[in-house]
Amino acid sequence: MKDIPLYEVRKITDLRDMLKQSVVLYPDKPVFLIKKNKGEDYSEVSYKQFGDDVDAFGTALVQRVGIGSRVAILGEARYEWYISYLSVTNGTGIVVPLDKELPKHEISSLLNRSHTDCLIYSSSKQSIVDAIRDEIPSVKHFICMDSIAETETVYSFRLFLESGKKLLSEGSRAFLDAPIDPEAMTILLFTSGTTDKSKAVMLSQRNVCVNLEGMCSMLYIGPDDIFLSVLPLHHTYECTCGFLCQVYRGSTVAQCEGLRYITQNMKESKVTMILVVPLMLEMFHRAIMKKAKADKKSTRKFMIGMTLSRTLRKIGLDKRRSIFKAVHDSFGGHLRMIVCGGAGIDPKILSDMQDMGIHCVQGYGLTECAPILALNRDVDFNNRAAGLPLPGVDVKIIDKDENGIGEIIGKGPNVMMGYYENEEATKACIDEDGYFHTGDLGYLDNNNFVIITGRKKNVIISKNGKNIFPEEIESLLSRSAFVAESLVSGDDDGREDVVVTASIFPNMEAVQSLLGENADPAAIQNLMEAEVRKVNEQMVPYKYIRKVIVRDTEFEKTTSRKIKRVYK
Repeated sequence: MKDIPLYEVRKITDLRDMLKQSVVLYPDKPVFLIKKNKGEDYSEVSYKQFGDDVDAFGTALVQRVGIGSRVAILGEARYEWYISYLSVTNGTGIVVPLDKELPKHEISSLLNRSHTDCLIYSSSKQSIVDAIRDEIPSVKHFICMDSIAETETVYSFRLFLESGKKLLSEGSRAFLDAPIDPEAMTILLFTSGTTDKSKAVMLSQRNVCVNLEGMCSMLYIGPDDIFLSVLPLHHTYECTCGFLCQVYRGSTVAQCEGLRYITQNMKESKVTMILVVPLMLEMFHRAIMKKAKADKKSTRKFMIGMTLSRTLRKIGLDKRRSIFKAVHDSFGGHLRMIVCGGAGIDPKILSDMQDMGIHCVQGYGLTECAPILALNRDVDFNNRAAGLPLPGVDVKIIDKDENGIGEIIGKGPNVMMGYYENEEATKACIDEDGYFHTGDLGYLDNNNFVIITGRKKNVIISKNGKNIFPEEIESLLSRSAFVAESLVSGDDDGREDVVVTASIFPNMEAVQSLLGENADPAAIQNLMEAEVRKVNEQMVPYKYIRKVIVRDTEFEKTTSRKIKRVYK
């Protein structure tokens, strides 16, 4: 096992301590690059200004809403969202980040389940807020992130902020001196799922702070880094790793104008790092490969470049950025690292990107673990693995099968306090020894890397007791240029055995380049079946895909761009 020292990180007791330290260390450095309107140039917000705005808004919250209040945030990623989050955690009470894409009946249900006192929302959600006002009796205060006519219970964010500044100038210290218990629930996060099935995860500030310290000791993130924020902020992956982490390390967060503007915003902000989910990384990779292999000459030049790059690195020369200058320029010319999480990714994609000079690592986390449980290091990584356990986190495998694959469980100070108002669910997933049962299956290799094979609830069990992991087969299918998305399931034919079925949404651009623009559905079906035969050749017979369904629409996805599985 490699013994590579961890990066040195500073200790933080809570999120207020984290912000105050960073304001002292990096007062004039930009913490955010924001755009008030699409198409405008980025404008900078310094650490000092952000710290002052958090103190002012928090002071107004304490004065108007009261210490110990539960404050929900509903809106897109924007400066007001960041202020709201830390204004609540740093002295007001409990923050409840909500998914802005939820339908109104689910939003009202989650507000009621969390017993929210105050709702901070974007004007883009005004119609929903108006529609549910009578259904959320506990919510007494509403703060709109945009300009709005104020009433006794509805406030404008800007005016609210100004009132906080006035209170501070008059000597108010109610927020500044409010006690913070690092062990108490400060963050309430709802897992994905329908209203009745979603669980409310209780996190303390200690959960988050040890996670920040742990992940930053494994991956170097510094004051010169600029992150482009592209994932939904209500997800703990983006919130902890793409917002709080940057504030902690003195980095800068650049606002993304939308998925269509990612590469444009990368160039404008001179981004150095980005957090993505597998679908995004696959999209980046596919675009690079399409351009690199547009014709025989381009393909030959690209393959020579890859061979030359690998050869030079063996003798200590790294010329990747110059050999693949066009690739780097397409990402703005400064991108050094991509962190991928949320689901497994094809190791070939990771190694391809690394060979071109953009280091890609994957991590493994869950909302219940605040969120990171394991992470590949920039100096010690395995592209087949989800990562190494974070410092202070113990990962074990239980209930192993004949191949040593079992459920992954983890224990550490980052594990949640439990599910809010759901003791039964808490006991079902946190055992008497304090280990959180992830529901994921996998094993630890000889170097202690966590290798994930699939989800317990997704496993297909053949009638002779063999385990088939859909994620493994989907990963192989994703390597085909003709497959955009796939979902593997097991269908019982009522006779011999479970039929492994692949539902495939084709990459129509690649399909049409081969079969023509008006490709016959039967020809597309034959092409997909031919690609499936190639995958079957790489597997043992009991895992063979026996049935192929071709879709003409994308799979439905969550807001974090994961395909939604339907369980029968």
